[in-house]
Amino acid sequence: MSESNVESVAHSSDYRFHPSEALLGAQMLFVAFGALVLVPLLTGFDANVALFTAGAGTLVFQVITRGQVPVFLASSFAFIPAMIYGAQNWGIPATLSGLAAAGVLYIVLSQLVRWRGVGFLHRILPPIVTGPVIMVIGLMLAGVGVNLAMGKTGDGAAELVPYSTALTVAGAWLLATILASLRGRGMVQLIPILIGVATGYVLSLFLGLVDFTAVR
Repeated sequence: MSESNVESVAHSSDYRFHPSEALLGAQMLFVAFGALVLVPLLTGFDANVALFTAGAGTLVFQVITRGQVPVFLASSFAFIPAMIYGAQNWGIPATLSGLAAAGVLYIVLSQLVRWRGVGFLHRILPPIVTGPVIMVIGLMLAGVGVNLAMGKTGDGAAELVPYSTALTVAGAWLLATILASLRGRGMVQLIPILIGVATGYVLSLFLGLVDFTAVR
């Protein structure tokens, strides 16, 4: 079978959307929304700008790749240390200029990959380099997660929810997520994060942590 025939067969599938798959989309929404909102909050940038650029960038990416790569472009945690340092020392405008320059560098690197392949990147950035960087990013953000789980703001400066109540909600969320991931079957095992979010939200309702004043 020729390459063109293989592509035609791959794209002419009998896929039909099933309503249960909307749950996977909802889970992705919560995962992406967390990254989109948390990064601006930690760096002092406007979350609305992050939401707009993520949506616009994803649409452009899907047009360029012709929908062959199911990727959603969101805020990158890798830039958080540089963004915080830049915003504190040089201000938001200078930091935004640096982000724009990083975007241009991404474009240049993409053309190099297109021309030479990914081999030179693997030589410059082997797993022994990229692995610790990813670990450092996660460890750096661990403090934020701990503060939020204790009912404080991300930087720990103020208490938003009583300590014991916050730990109860966070513990229930974590337990529900772990149980769904390890013990769940079928669709339940595919949406552990969504189940954890739902569990935490329902428990927060019973504990009076959800305020509907703004929507009345």
